[in-house]
Amino acid sequence: ETDLKVTGIDFLKSKNCPQHHTDAYNIKNLVVRRGMPFELQISFSRELKHSDKLALRFGIGEKPMKNRGTLMSLNPKREPDLSGWKISIAKKSGKECLLSVTSSPSAPVGKYTLNVKTGTNIYKPENSEVYLLFNPWCEGDAVFLNDDAKRKEYVLNDTGTIYVGSANSIYSRPWNFGQFEESILDACMYLLDKSELKLAKRRDPVVVSRVMSALVNANDDNGVLLGNWSGDYSKGTSPMDWIGSVAILQQFYKNKKPVFYGQCWVFAGVLTTVMRCLGIPSRCVTNFNSAHDTDDNLRVDVYLNEYGEKMNSMSFDSVWNFHVWNDVWMKRTDLPAGFDGWQAIDATPQEQSQGIFQCGPCPVQAVREGSVYLPFDGTFVYAEVNADQVYWLVREVNGRQKITRLSSETRAIGVNISTKAVGQDKREDITSEYKFPEGSQEERESMRKAASFIRPAMLNPRAHYAAGQVVPMSANSELLQDTVSKTGLQIEITNVEPLYPGSPLELAITVKIAAPGTWAINLVGSCQLQSYTGKIEGNLGYVKETIQLEGKSEKQIPLKIMPDTYMSTLAAVEDEVLVHVTAIAEVQGVDDKLTKEVTKRFDYPPITIQMPERAKLNEDFTCAFIFKNKLNVALDNCKLMVEGLGLFKMTTFDQGDLPPGRIMKSEIICKPTRVGEKKIVAKLSATQVKGISAEKSITI
Repeated sequence: ETDLKVTGIDFLKSKNCPQHHTDAYNIKNLVVRRGMPFELQISFSRELKHSDKLALRFGIGEKPMKNRGTLMSLNPKREPDLSGWKISIAKKSGKECLLSVTSSPSAPVGKYTLNVKTGTNIYKPENSEVYLLFNPWCEGDAVFLNDDAKRKEYVLNDTGTIYVGSANSIYSRPWNFGQFEESILDACMYLLDKSELKLAKRRDPVVVSRVMSALVNANDDNGVLLGNWSGDYSKGTSPMDWIGSVAILQQFYKNKKPVFYGQCWVFAGVLTTVMRCLGIPSRCVTNFNSAHDTDDNLRVDVYLNEYGEKMNSMSFDSVWNFHVWNDVWMKRTDLPAGFDGWQAIDATPQEQSQGIFQCGPCPVQAVREGSVYLPFDGTFVYAEVNADQVYWLVREVNGRQKITRLSSETRAIGVNISTKAVGQDKREDITSEYKFPEGSQEERESMRKAASFIRPAMLNPRAHYAAGQVVPMSANSELLQDTVSKTGLQIEITNVEPLYPGSPLELAITVKIAAPGTWAINLVGSCQLQSYTGKIEGNLGYVKETIQLEGKSEKQIPLKIMPDTYMSTLAAVEDEVLVHVTAIAEVQGVDDKLTKEVTKRFDYPPITIQMPERAKLNEDFTCAFIFKNKLNVALDNCKLMVEGLGLFKMTTFDQGDLPPGRIMKSEIICKPTRVGEKKIVAKLSATQVKGISAEKSITI
C-alpha cells in the first residue's frame, strides 16, 4: 500500500485560542498554555490505519533531544510520554484526523517547533512554531491562580494604572501594558533566549521572573531599558514621556539595543507587560516613602540645616516619595511551606544581587513576618517598607559642623502601599499584605526577627563627613522608639489654595500644643522642590519665628512662595518635581522637639477626551483631546502623547507654546481592530509641567 504522508495541518486557532485565553495575541502562530488540551486537525494522503506509524514531535531549543526533555515525540498508540505530555485521537473521518495534545503543566515555556513523522516521511508545516506559555488556569501549574476576576486583571488586562505622587497626594498614572500587541510576545521570547537560561530552568516561574527582573534593565546584560535620574534626557525619551510598554519593547526588539530612558514606574510597567505576556500573574506595586540604600541597617538619616532644609549632599541613604516594583503570583516549591502567593520582583537597578542588578522573587509573606533570610533579596525589600527615620540638625559652630539628633520616626516609611484594584479603576491599599498593623504585637515580633538577621546599627549619624562633632548616644541595640512629646506638640502642614504652577504657593504650618501652661516654641519651616527620588532641586524659602501658646491651643504660620522663586527651576528640570515642606518645632525649657515633612504634587488643569461611548469594529470614529491652559503662565513646547490599544498606535502632537487662557485641540481618527472595552490614554508635557494625563474608555 502507499506510504502515509501528511498533506496539511490546521492549528484550529479560532477554537484553541479562546479556550486557552490567548485569542488576543496579535500573531500568526498558535499560542497555547501548558497543562491544557489543544486540538490539531491533520490531513493525510490516505486514511489512517491501525498499523500506520505516526508521531507528533514537539521540540524546543537549538538541538531538541529526548533525553533532555526538549523533544517530545508523541504517538497516539504508545504509552504516555515520560515528559508528562499526552496525545490522543479525538476523531477520525476519511483522510482527516483530529488529535488532542496536552502539554505537561511543568513544561519549559517558549517556542516549540512541530513536525509530524509518518513512517520515514517528515512533514513540517508553515508557521510550525507553537508558543507555550505559563497557565494560571491550570491547577498543576506553579502559577495557578484560583480566581477568575484576578486572572482577568493580572494576566489579561492590557491597560492599567500606576500610582505615583507622594503619600500626601497620591495620583494615578495610566499605563498601557499592551502584552498582546504586535511583536511583544516575540520580544519576550527573545529575552528568554537572551537570558541563556538552560531550557529545563524555563519551566520554573521563580527563575524566569528573576532573570526578567535583570533583563528589563540595561545594566549587566544590555537589557530593555537604561535608567536615568540625572534630569538630562536629551539623548533619548524622558521617562515622563512614556505612556506604555509597547513602544519600548517594540523598539528594543527591532534594534536589539537598550531603549533610553526609564525610571522606576517605567521599569515596573515593562516588567508587568513581560510577566503577563508569558502568563505569570503580575501587578504594579507602589510603596510611598520608600527607603533606599540603607546599608542594611534599617535606618535612614535625614540631615536638616537650621532653616529646616534637607541637605542632600550629606546623606548616604534616601527616601523616595514613591517607588514602584512588581508582585508576581506563584508557588514557592523551593521554600518551606507558607510562602506561596505574591512575590516581589524589581527591575529598577538599585543594588546588585548575586553580582547582577536583579531583585526577587521575595515572598511578600516573608517580608510581613520578618523572615528576611529567605531567597531572594528579602532584606532589601524589608528595608524599603520598614526602615526607621532619624532626623539630625546640622549647625555651624565656630566653623565646625555640629550634628545633634532632633527626633526619630518609626511609622513614616512604607505607607499606603498601592496597586490597581481588581476589575475597577481604583486604588487598592495592600499595606497589610506587606506589614502587620503598626504597633501590633505581630509587628514587633516581625521587627525583632528581621533585626536579628540584619546587623543592628549603633545610633550614630552616618554622614558623608566625620568632621562634625557628633553628640554621642547611648549605644543600646534596642529598636528605635518614636520621639514622645511631653507637651503634646503637633505640627500640621497644609496648602490653603491649590498648588498651580505660575501662582503663589500658599502654604501653612500649624503648631498645636496640649499641655496646660505658657509655652514658647521655636519654629522653622522650609519649602523646597524635589524630584521623586528625594533629590532637592531648589530651596524656595523659609519662615523662622518664635510663637507663644497658652494651654491647649494652636497657631497657624503662613509660608508663601512667589512664582518667580520656583518657575525657573520647574522649567529647568526635565523631571516632575514636587513641593516639599519641612518643619521643626522646639519647645523652650523642655526637651521637646518634633520634625514633620510633607510632599505634595502640583495641581494641573485637566485634559478632556471627547469621543462616542460606543463604536463598531473596523468603523472609523473621531477622538478629540482638549486642553485649556488655566494657569497664569504660558506653557512652552507642549507635546501631547496619545495611545489607544486596539484603536491606534502611539502618536505625538507637537503643539508649540500655549499662552494662559488658550485652548488646544487635537483630533485622531480611530479604526477599532478588536472588540471589547478599549482605553485611550493621553499625556501632556511642556517645559513647565510634566505630569498631566487622562484616560477614557470606549466599548467596541
